[in-house]
Amino acid sequence: MTFSKQAALVAALLLAFLPLTESHAKQTGKRTAKKAAVAKKVPAVKMRKVALNPDEAGEFANFAQWKDVAAFIDQMTERHGFDRGELESVFKRIRYVDTAIQLVKPAPPGKPKNWRAYRARFVEPVRINAGVEFWNAHAETLARAEERYGVPAEIIVGIIGVETIYGRNTGSFRVLDALTTLAFDYPATPNRDVRMNFFRGEVENALLLARESGIDPFSLFGSYAGAVGLPQFMPGSIRRYAVDFDGDGRIDLRNSTVDAIGSVANFLVEHGWKTGEPTVFPATVAAAEPGRGWEMFIGQGLEAKFRLDELKAAGVIPAVEPPADLPYGLVDLQNGTEPTEYWLGASNFFAITRYNRSFFYAMSVIDLGRAVRQARR
Repeated sequence: MTFSKQAALVAALLLAFLPLTESHAKQTGKRTAKKAAVAKKVPAVKMRKVALNPDEAGEFANFAQWKDVAAFIDQMTERHGFDRGELESVFKRIRYVDTAIQLVKPAPPGKPKNWRAYRARFVEPVRINAGVEFWNAHAETLARAEERYGVPAEIIVGIIGVETIYGRNTGSFRVLDALTTLAFDYPATPNRDVRMNFFRGEVENALLLARESGIDPFSLFGSYAGAVGLPQFMPGSIRRYAVDFDGDGRIDLRNSTVDAIGSVANFLVEHGWKTGEPTVFPATVAAAEPGRGWEMFIGQGLEAKFRLDELKAAGVIPAVEPPADLPYGLVDLQNGTEPTEYWLGASNFFAITRYNRSFFYAMSVIDLGRAVRQARR
């Protein structure tokens, strides 16, 4: 199979199984740079040789010759004491993944968002049945995570189900290939610089993670954006938020379901999850007064920061009465040409959006978790 055909197949499979994410040209011309003076060598973890097949995921680009990569290597040697020669060897072995570039490009302009179509991809029989099996198999661990972190089992089940169908699809891209491609050749978008800086930070974290864990960095496989394991943590999130929940002395989100469960719960707590508080309440909106109506609460960031009485005064009508002492945000779920669906999101709803900055994503997690809970009964 040719690379182009294989890339198209990979893209189709990813689009069929992976959640939608926020929007993540090729550098042209001669890519050369003078090699920096060799810095003082420091001990570094030796990297095992692995079999390479360029047709599997991309083509060799000799990133070590790219000017920006050379500068990055300088930073890694100075900041973290990496061996320059080893890093140059690593970047020579990294493949350029055009599939990742294509998948992070924004959706074509003019295509309306459709919450119901998005939800149908994740709240469906395959994931619900797999979720029931997952919950039954790991009920004790989920209960322990809920007790320790205050995150309900159904939310943890919802996240792992949306991310990887409970480990069935954790991604087949070498993480360093995907991250390096996006870090140094992100497509031309309005937020290109921001996203490139983000992915360069993740290349840094991937190399540090491999060194700290004593593993070959090329042994890390994940999504086209470099996310790893059952919960699809980026390398930086693994280093900051992952936990050794099975107590074996190491963190392994690829092979330890127990570590994955505890790490998802810890991530949410670290991003504002509050024990015992709700997530969302259904709502409708009344006709808005110009400059004073409910529209002013749309697009106000991923944060619950408005009082219930001021939302009501602007024409937001809860279907059930939420607690009056909590802050909320107005969540709009667009349905293409059909009417938009509205919800009042509490702080815990917005904690989920820190996992993936999308209202659609957070609601799918909540709905899938509820559906699995109901199916278990």
